Amino acid sequence: QVQLVESGGGLVEAGASLRLSCAASGRTSTTYYMGWFRQAPGKAREFVADISESSVYTRYADSVKGRFMISRETSKNAVYLQMNSLKPEDTAVYYCVARRLSTTTYGYWGQGTQVTVST
Repeated sequence: QVQLVESGGGLVEAGASLRLSCAASGRTSTTYYMGWFRQAPGKAREFVADISESSVYTRYADSVKGRFMISRETSKNAVYLQMNSLKPEDTAVYYCVARRLSTTTYGYWGQGTQVTVST
């Protein structure tokens, strides 16, 4: 089992930046893909970005490409999401996720951190 705890959310104005962090604990000796999803009020959860265990591969939703950057520090069992040029439509609860390499479904989820972008 892996436990994920997010931090770094908050209220910012449009155009600002935020950095989300996620700390993994538990059975972290197993390698995992890690990433971020988000859920805006009244909308379904959507994929934001993910990163391979070696950080070689990254993937982004079209809506955040060029503005968000995902990274990880394997030694700290941490993953980060640097969010720049934030827009009001980025307002959502952001969830850190993890999956084993042998699966394609993200089975581990954090509790989420709120990001609110005002106009």
